[in-house]
Amino acid sequence: MTSSENLDGNSAELPDAELPDAALPDAPPPDAAPIGAASSGVAAEAVPRARPAAVGAGGSARDAVDEAVASARYAAEAAGVSVREVTELRDLERVVRLLARIWGRDANPPMSLELLRALDKAGNYVGGAFVADELVGACVGFFHAPAEDTLHSHIAGVSPELVGRHVGFALKLHQRAWTMCRGVDQITWTFDPLVSRNAFFNIVKLAARPVEYLPNFYGLMADGVNRSSDTDRLLVHWPLRDPAVAAACGRAGGGTAPPRPPSGPYPAPGPAAGPAADAVVALGIAADGSPEPGRLDGATSLVAVPPDITGLRGTDPVLAGRWRGAVREAMTALPAQGATVVGFDRTGGYVLRRNR
Repeated sequence: MTSSENLDGNSAELPDAELPDAALPDAPPPDAAPIGAASSGVAAEAVPRARPAAVGAGGSARDAVDEAVASARYAAEAAGVSVREVTELRDLERVVRLLARIWGRDANPPMSLELLRALDKAGNYVGGAFVADELVGACVGFFHAPAEDTLHSHIAGVSPELVGRHVGFALKLHQRAWTMCRGVDQITWTFDPLVSRNAFFNIVKLAARPVEYLPNFYGLMADGVNRSSDTDRLLVHWPLRDPAVAAACGRAGGGTAPPRPPSGPYPAPGPAAGPAADAVVALGIAADGSPEPGRLDGATSLVAVPPDITGLRGTDPVLAGRWRGAVREAMTALPAQGATVVGFDRTGGYVLRRNR
């Protein structure tokens, strides 16, 4: 789903790939959707369904919600965590401390206790991933205006000690199931487009759809993640009932089917939307690691990002700033000419295709 979504718009740390094959408990009763990891020793969370949702193309609304709950449970068990809503004051305080540690902002945490308390009381999403009683990940979102039928996932982070355990994937799938249980069909978030692992996670693993490039969205942020650099973000939409999204999330439960074409107006992201043989390099990587501008006239274009922007910000902030400017230029110029981000390739970067 950061000031930085290494998971979200404000996120720091993403999983690489998901490990499926966890045992699913019996189906939930009609009025509750347990989501959690039986292997963690923590009781599963019962998520009441607040209101019915519209019936999707793939089956009944109840079937879609049950599938989302099952996928979330599989992902939590595969990661060895229990994911649940965080509502108690003690646990909310732990969320504040964890996010402050991840961002290196002990004196000025990314989320205050008062704000978390208010968001939870107003019915918004505050989720936590636990190993036994230890909080190892957190995700916070709030609802858009009522007519927009959307939850915005503002910040998500995972403890550095748990990187590679796929806790971020479990958090996002819990957030998806929680949101669908409340009859809302879309989640949005932003992430730093220079962080390649986040791009792969959001666009390929979750099948989220990039819709808007936001230059310097938060302004300069002096923390351990952003290091006082411009905070460009890529806004993504995650249509929760879309077949491509359901297929991507279903792989948490051992599914193997590739994402199907989405029902919405955007091309399907993910592996099936990788670079074509005739793709034109709009922005490449030079031999010295600097950005190398290419052509912007291809039907399919590739926009590269540095392999490790986080490390580069610490070792060569000037070069990191050049990458910010180069990616910003390409990712705003191409959409202005009718191109849409349709995928992310680990070697070529963002894949954009012209719609006209």
